[in-house]
Amino acid sequence: MATKTPDFAKGFQDMMAAFPVDASAFQNAFKTQAAFGEKLTKVALEAAEKSTEISSKWAKDAIAKLSVAAKAKAEPADYTKAATDFASAAAEMAAENLAAFAEVAKKVQTETVEILLAAGKEASTEATAAVKKATEEVTTAAKKAAAAAK
Repeated sequence: MATKTPDFAKGFQDMMAAFPVDASAFQNAFKTQAAFGEKLTKVALEAAEKSTEISSKWAKDAIAKLSVAAKAKAEPADYTKAATDFASAAAEMAAENLAAFAEVAKKVQTETVEILLAAGKEASTEATAAVKKATEEVTTAAKKAAAAAK
């Protein structure tokens, strides 16, 4: 008498069919993640643009001050005064521009925290809804499976 090997693949397929997976949850998660990435990228690009503007202005201002300092002078003491004036102007420009960079960094930090908090709240809400929906589907599938087994 030959014994028939149970078809485990069929049983597994039946079990998986009884517990359907909602692909829309994955699609929604992907869309949410893409939107999150887009917001963070926007913040980073705006900061890069503003930082580039600050650097460019700083360089132009420094070149302008240096060209004034490099002009020929009538008296040797005027060279010392020009160098001192340039050093003073350079220190002032550095302070102003570093403060501008700090403002950019502060803005990036604030916006990033706001985005992260909003994303966390949204993810929590979506996760709660997905778990609730999955629980309902599994309960329904389990009841159907139990009724079919009777």
